[in-house]
Amino acid sequence: MNVHEVAGIRLPGFPEVVAAAGRLAPHLARTPVVSSARFDARVGRRVFLKCENLQHGGAFKFRGAMNAVLQLPPDVATVATHSSGNHGAALALAARLRGLRCVVVAPSDASAVKLSAIREAGGEVISCSPGLAAREAALAALLARSPAHVVHPFDDARVIAGQGTAALELLAEAPTLDVLTVPVGGGGLLGGTALAAVGAAPACRVVAVEPALADDAWRSFRSGTRESVEGSPATIADGLRGSIGVLNFALLRRHVHEVITVTEPEIVHAMRVVLEDFRLLVEPSSAVPLAALLGGRIGAPGQAIGVIVSGGNVDLGACPFLAGQRAG
Repeated sequence: MNVHEVAGIRLPGFPEVVAAAGRLAPHLARTPVVSSARFDARVGRRVFLKCENLQHGGAFKFRGAMNAVLQLPPDVATVATHSSGNHGAALALAARLRGLRCVVVAPSDASAVKLSAIREAGGEVISCSPGLAAREAALAALLARSPAHVVHPFDDARVIAGQGTAALELLAEAPTLDVLTVPVGGGGLLGGTALAAVGAAPACRVVAVEPALADDAWRSFRSGTRESVEGSPATIADGLRGSIGVLNFALLRRHVHEVITVTEPEIVHAMRVVLEDFRLLVEPSSAVPLAALLGGRIGAPGQAIGVIVSGGNVDLGACPFLAGQRAG
């Protein structure tokens, strides 16, 4: 693999994203890029959404999972991971396409909708306590009992390269973006997006956004040291509760221009606005960068902004505005 080494850490590069795009082409849904004059007027910018909520499994995660599975040695029979939901479902889908068994360690506070998606895709779910540390410990215990090939949800060069293909497609359709923004949790989407931008649009700024209740990337960006979140943060953006990974923190330091945080009411408001303006129901994690846009914190008036809409797996029973609750 063509990789760079930074402080002893081997990182994927732009060539791996390009290779992933070719490898994945027969397996992906080519998701649309959409815009809304009404939303543009709200934020004073030209905004282009890459709709990964319409990807297989309802999220961008299928890209990274499938890229990893396609590169597995032929003797692998079982893959395993830990996941809050979307990566687990994506890996189960990818494994099923290759005739492999898939086991997913998932926290007990994971969305019921996402847990159902894992099972429907053929994955076996093992429950554990909430929080990244508990997930990692439960996966280690599983591997001690029954060896399997681990496809990490975000700290895997194959996964990062696969996630970057969404940005590569967006930049092919909107090549003059001034800013490209994504949500950040473990950072696989951010790392892959940054690599795509470096190679395909080096003048484009990359901005990460995360919930203020899970602000480890924001703190890490400012301190220069990889920091973590404690336990399972109480953010509605359940896909962003994990800490940024080692590989992705290195990519963040090298290629990301800014990290922004948003509040819970802002996230819920953004979900509602996107439904009104784009007719898209997106999950809370997807709404995080859109919340920052609505707050005027990304780009400058008149600029072209690209957003990777990370997923659309919404638990309708827990969505505040659909249930008639007010944000906050």
